[in-house]
Amino acid sequence: MSIILLTVALDLYVLDVLTEIASHVALNDNTIPLYVDLDGTLIYSDLLLESLFALLRANPLYLFALPWWLLRGKAHLKAQIAQRVVLDVTTLPYHQPFLEFLKAEQARGRRLILATASVRRYAEQVAQHLGIFAEVLGSDALHNLAGAAKRDAILAHNNAQPFDYAGNERKDVAIWRRARAALVVNASDSVVGAATRVTQVQQVFDRPGGRAGSTLRVLRPHQWLKNLLLFVPLLTAHQWANHAALGHLLLAFIAFGLAASSVYLLNDLLDISADRLHPRKRTRPFASGELPLAYGLLLVPVLTIAGVCSAALVSRELIGALLSYVLLSTSYSLYFKRYALIDVVLLAGLYTLRVIAGAIAIDVPLSFWLLAFSVFLFFSIALLKRCAELRSLRDTPVTATAGRDYRVSDLSDLRAMGMASGYLAVLVFALFINSPEVAERYAHPQLLWLSCPALLYWVSRVWIKQGRDEMHDDPLLFALRDPASWVVLSALLGVVYAAV
Repeated sequence: MSIILLTVALDLYVLDVLTEIASHVALNDNTIPLYVDLDGTLIYSDLLLESLFALLRANPLYLFALPWWLLRGKAHLKAQIAQRVVLDVTTLPYHQPFLEFLKAEQARGRRLILATASVRRYAEQVAQHLGIFAEVLGSDALHNLAGAAKRDAILAHNNAQPFDYAGNERKDVAIWRRARAALVVNASDSVVGAATRVTQVQQVFDRPGGRAGSTLRVLRPHQWLKNLLLFVPLLTAHQWANHAALGHLLLAFIAFGLAASSVYLLNDLLDISADRLHPRKRTRPFASGELPLAYGLLLVPVLTIAGVCSAALVSRELIGALLSYVLLSTSYSLYFKRYALIDVVLLAGLYTLRVIAGAIAIDVPLSFWLLAFSVFLFFSIALLKRCAELRSLRDTPVTATAGRDYRVSDLSDLRAMGMASGYLAVLVFALFINSPEVAERYAHPQLLWLSCPALLYWVSRVWIKQGRDEMHDDPLLFALRDPASWVVLSALLGVVYAAV
């Protein structure tokens, strides 16, 4: 009896193994066509949002046309945008492990079809670039090929014969339900579970990296340190012991930090195509595909509203200053940064606006000398940023900055203007020392002269570093990591404290 039971168990085990082998062989049958989704699957990005941001970057006024196009359906919206926008599909963030898998499948004779809700024109460009797809199914002006509509198109295209499908979102469950097998790419665990319940999942391709770290990077918390300029009027007005003023400035610091993060997010979304051509910026979370574009589109208004609420706890006037900052920053991102010198003037103005906002937050008058010093110093820093960006391109085939009206040949002229502006800021400070205001506010005004050599040293040093290609294309990051800059700052604060 034991021998019989053992024989039956062995037969069942062999049957299970043979069944598994047969199933594996069936799943690897290269006669079964594989339909591949594009947005979020083959690429980490979404071509509708990519083209939308490119459209707004080219002409922000199209923002008012979008609702009218959408009223006629999403397919019409996509078609209208595609008529006006050309995308560079060669720089899109492709899912490399999945792409390598597709190339291997195509090499062994499997028929691959790109089936996407994106406009067919873009899909055909992707297919031509990759050279692995036999055919393309895409949306047109009348039909949005998503969800059930894509399923029906695949069934019609394949004559209701067996097929496999690679997708990434819950809408794809309708397609997987009719597919022989599923390939799940860049999807959440819930989508993987939903696919498993309706068909056999052949393979899962995870999205690399974590969203939390990428979100922190894209918010640029280090840029919040620029908002320390809000505290400058507190120091010049000698109110550093005023606790109420400090509380107001802390709220203003938070408000401007949140608003700055929202503007940086918007700038990254609008600059995706240009960033992908930059040697360093191409690794940014949106440009590289680490974060979905829809995620950034949601964060922009949330951060802006949170900033306005923080400013409202201080005063209505601070709300006005914050909204002015957001408006100027947004206009810079959408339009003015394309024009040489106008962009650096606006950048200098945004730095100076923080100083003005600090005075508004604690309700103190602004000094003419402080404003004049700020304008010249920040104009120099803004030019330093542009020179550092151009310097990084000097040894590459690229001769101009993408999305900006600067050429590598402009470098010497920009350096001359930047250094001159920095030295003018020091001159303004020297003239300020002899003003009647200093004699009234400082017990030992002659000590302030010690600040001039420190300022001359710092301005000269950062421009020499830029000329040696040792300057980060963000001067703030350079200053934060530069011990000499910290020494100069400490010396300046010490001199001011001793002169009081």
